[in-house]
Amino acid sequence: MLLGMAYRMLGSTGDAEDVVQDAYLRWRDVDRSEVREPRRYLSRTVTRLALDRLRERKAHASYVGPWLPEPVATAPPPFDPLETVEQRDSVSTATLHLMERLDPVERAVFVLRSAFDLPYAEIAGIVDRTPEHSRQLYRRATARLAEDRRRFAPSRREHAVLLERFLVAAREGDLATLRSLLHDDAVAWTDGGGRAKAARNPVSGADRVARFFAGIHTRGRPPHELLELNGAPGAILTLSGGPQVLTFSVDGDRISAVFMVTNPDKLHGLRLLPSGL
Repeated sequence: MLLGMAYRMLGSTGDAEDVVQDAYLRWRDVDRSEVREPRRYLSRTVTRLALDRLRERKAHASYVGPWLPEPVATAPPPFDPLETVEQRDSVSTATLHLMERLDPVERAVFVLRSAFDLPYAEIAGIVDRTPEHSRQLYRRATARLAEDRRRFAPSRREHAVLLERFLVAAREGDLATLRSLLHDDAVAWTDGGGRAKAARNPVSGADRVARFFAGIHTRGRPPHELLELNGAPGAILTLSGGPQVLTFSVDGDRISAVFMVTNPDKLHGLRLLPSGL
């Protein structure tokens, strides 16, 4: 639970593990007789440590190109909770990417409420706000995220079929099919972090996104492996420049956003295809 809390706030398994380790060290040294509710104490500790990291990230923003969360294989789930649609959505690539627009406290409140369904009184104690202010922060965060969130989610099977069709069309250089699978205003975000090839800016529009992926994939005709990433169908591909991970945001029967991570620092935790090692 604590690892899931920290990952949702930070979008990095490495940072989440560090935060939970720091929380353990504090728990090890605290006088347990003074802790009436261990879960609340540990939730507060993890949240505050994550907030410190988020503030540091904002203060020293030097990331090269777009930032995307670290992909996590979620079948089987590496952390809790991932049982409901809302809990899975809170760990999706699209949601974690959108949460970057929130300030640290808004992000913490959104995670604690949407993923863990904590009462506002408990959230208030964790983030040092009043219950009413916590409620306002959650409403504000939800409204800001809703600006770019799509309304019509497909079934997991439909999502997987779209992913497979996109990969096949990209490998074959089939621009017409790629274009038909994308919303007109689709956007592709690519995260290389200055460590691997990636577009430095988002690629916008169905035509440009289609050409972008056809150009990348037809050069090497890479194999791909399908797996569940961040609660939804995703893929690991291998190119001459190294592995890449693809996930999608889907609205209805078409793709609204493509998220591609090539930064090797964010892929070491995934089971990669041998040719990508």
